Parts: sequence; structure tokens; C-alpha cells
Amino acid sequence: MVRKIRAKLVLQLRAEGLSGRVIAASQGMSRKSVTAVLEAADAAGVGWDDVADHPDAEVYELLFPGRGEHQSVFAQPDWERIHKELARVGVTLKLLHGEYVDECGASGAPAMGYDRFCRTYQRHVLVTGAASRVGHKAGQTVEVDWSGPTMELHDPVTGKTTTVYLFVGCLPFSRYAFVEPTLDMKQDTWLRAHVAMFETFGGSVPRIVPDNLKTGVIKHPREGEIVLNDAYREMAAHYSAAVLPGRVRKPKDKASVENTVAHVATWVIAGLREQRFATLAQLKAAIADRIEAYNQEPFQKRPGSRAGVFAAEEQPLLSGLPMVGYEISRWAYGRRVARNGHVIWERNYYSVPFAHIGTKVDLRITDRVLQAYRGQERLSSHLLLPEGSANEYHTNDADLPAGERYRQWDPARVLDWAERIGPAAVTVVNRIFESVPIQEQGLDPALAVLRLSRRFSAERVEAACALALTSPVRSPRYSHLHPVLVTGQDKSDLLRPPRKEPAEEGGYVRGPGYYAGGAK
Repeated sequence: MVRKIRAKLVLQLRAEGLSGRVIAASQGMSRKSVTAVLEAADAAGVGWDDVADHPDAEVYELLFPGRGEHQSVFAQPDWERIHKELARVGVTLKLLHGEYVDECGASGAPAMGYDRFCRTYQRHVLVTGAASRVGHKAGQTVEVDWSGPTMELHDPVTGKTTTVYLFVGCLPFSRYAFVEPTLDMKQDTWLRAHVAMFETFGGSVPRIVPDNLKTGVIKHPREGEIVLNDAYREMAAHYSAAVLPGRVRKPKDKASVENTVAHVATWVIAGLREQRFATLAQLKAAIADRIEAYNQEPFQKRPGSRAGVFAAEEQPLLSGLPMVGYEISRWAYGRRVARNGHVIWERNYYSVPFAHIGTKVDLRITDRVLQAYRGQERLSSHLLLPEGSANEYHTNDADLPAGERYRQWDPARVLDWAERIGPAAVTVVNRIFESVPIQEQGLDPALAVLRLSRRFSAERVEAACALALTSPVRSPRYSHLHPVLVTGQDKSDLLRPPRKEPAEEGGYVRGPGYYAGGAK
């Protein structure tokens, strides 16, 4: 490529009274080049006033028509198509050059070498002002971080202020940004922010590049494997992504999000500094409006905007979201399975397959489900019992051994037990089930009655039931039978007959004279 002389500058300096020798010395030009410009200008009758308003390229073309033009002998590919194809995952300049060579071979046109191909592409990028696709691929990476600057919520009643933290995500290719306000920076909040980010993008990417914060990365040694938080790794796997944290104290590894964090301070924090927000929902809506405007702002050094490049080139290349969003989970490690085949979580009991009795399992707890794992194997899954419940059992039939002894309690099984005790016990159990609107509500009181046979003999429990049925109580329960057995009232050979009220056949009725004081 011919290096062009700055002809316009030479004419300007001569108009200011400088000689050719002084111009060459002050501008680092050769005297020969300066002389060539001055001679060409004199020959064409061109002075400074004639070219003052023209760009440098036109002035040079006016003085030296045709000089420096070079027509390549090689076939020129469609550089716009090359630029778009390079954004696709897995596409490289080497691959595109190979395809270009094949096309030239088929048409018989001369093909440029790989080095010239790369240099010409970079020149195209500089001329058009586009961003080079060599560094970042569309739909390939998202960089995430917490913003250093924070915001505040103001309670209008108490005047109390609450700190609000900002989660920031950025797609390096389009520089499309996402911001989520949160009340803390805990692990659950960190994961929920990722879920919201992917839902806003409408897809996921293969790589997540975070900082080395403890909510995501446990250990990042210089040598050896990176140790990730289990919940963070599981969330990434749910969206078919890998977590590749930047190197410790190397912010350039995630330069895009670092730059976006700085812009967030201007567009969001500074832009909303005059407004006060009472709730997180209000602040979130305001931040969404500011980020939308930020993404729509035109680039300074390339055509288009973040939102335009994202919608046109990057969003179609994102991976599809799973059918069900990721559920935030907690882990409890090393919980021993008790002899009854259950493991304890928050004062309630959840079954594990009986073969694992005595071993230790890990529990994964979401907002709705509890799952027991041993290593990578999931052993059982349960819906969480309601908050506030205690000493309740949640048992899967498949977790129990085979046999009548381990069958789940239901009204039929309770009645089978009552029949083995006696007809009076059956009557008591039936009346208990009749007294409740839902049969399951009668299981516990009925079993409480039948379990008396573990302390007292079946004959005594049958006698106590028969005695209780002679009382005015319609549905005897444990509280009625237990005193009878403890005091030995059931040991009498003759059961007390039911009490009958004498029939009233007549009686003495005082008349009104008695109440009037006439009676003596």
C-alpha cells in the first residue's frame, strides 16, 4: 500500500509562511515529498484557500490523480458475509478462508493466502467501524458480577433506608446488558438473578464467566481444577452451561461486564439519584426502563446499538431455555438414615429406601421438594411438609420392605387390627371414623386406641371398649379407655348395664295458689 503524503497540511503550512525546508523538518517529511506537493500545487494552480474545506483524501487525489490506487489481482470475497458468518459458533477465519479457496478453485479465480485474507478482513473492520469477531462469538458467553456502587430503598413511614445491590450481566458480543436489584448478595439471590437474566435474554449460552466470589466459586487455584459451589454448578448445568470464572485479580478476563458496571453507575444510579423508592418492585421497574434506554443507545465507534445487534445477530444463536425453570436449592450433607428408614429435616421425617438404613445421605431442598442423594444417585423425592409442621412422617411405599408389617396405614388396615382384638374394638374404631369429616383424620385417634393392646392384653382392651360403649359417650377414644384400663374397671365379670332414666307416668304439680302464698 502506498503511503500518502499529507498534502493538505503542506499547503496549509506554506500559506502560513513556512518554507519547504522548515515544513519537512517540523513534520518529519522528506524534502523530496514536500517539494513534490508544492510543485504539483503550482502546476495545478491550487492554493490553500482552494482546498481548506476539502478532506485530505480529496486534496491528495486532486494533486496526484491516480497515484496510490491499487487493484488487487486476487478475488475479493463478500466481506460483509464473512463478518456475519464469523459471529456463528465454531466459525473461524481459517474455516472461512478454506471455503473461499474452494470457491476460487471452482471459478478459476486467483485466491489470496491466509495471511492476506486475515489482514484484509481486519482492514475491512477498521474501515466500516464494525467490531472484530475474532475476540467474541455471538451467543457464546455471558459475563456476570455484582456492581460495587449500591442503591437504597426509603421507608416513607419509618424513614429507614435499606441497601439494594445490583447484579449485572453482559453478553460480550453485543454488549447487551441486564441489571437485577436485590436486597442481599447471598447464594440463593445470586442464583435467582441468573435465572431472571436467562429468562430476559430468552435463551442461555454455553459459558458463564463470573468473578471468584464465594457464592459461586469455592477455590480457584493456579494449578489444578476449579472447585465450584454445588448449587451454582447445578444451576449452570440446568441451562446447559459451564462456569468458567476469570482468573483471580484479572478483571480483563471479564472486561465487558466490568465496563458495563461502570456504565450502570452512570445510567442507573446517577440517572435515578433524584428519585426515592419505597419498594423493590418500584425500583426494579425504574431500573428496567433505564437499562432498556441504555441498550437502545447508539454505539459511538460502530453502527447500531446493543439492542439492535442483540436482536438481529445474537439472540437467534442463544440456546433454548429448558421447559421448567431452575429451582433454587439448598444442600444438607451427611444426614444419617434412622432405623425406621427415615431421615430428619426441620423436625419432620422423610423416607429413604430401607436398604440405606444406617448410611449417610445428602439432602437437596428446594422451595417445594426434598430429595435424598447418595453420591450422584437420587434415592427418593418428597413434597415438603407444610411450614410449621413437626414430627410428621412422609413415606413412599416404594421405600418400605415388602410385607404386611410395612404397609402404609389406612382405614382398611386399621379395621383389620381392630378385628383381631374384638367386635367392641371394631365398633369403637368405626365410630371414630364416623365422627370425622375426612377418614384420614381418624387414623391417629383410632391407632391410639389400638396401640393400647401393646401395653394391655387384647382381652382387656376389648373389655374396656365394651364398657366404654355403655357410657353416654357416642365415640369413645383413648382418653376414655386409658383410665378404665389403668384403674382395672375392665376386670369386672359383669359389665355395668346402660343407665336408663325412669319413665315419668305422672307427678304432683303445684298450682298457682301455692306460688301466690296460699299454700301452707
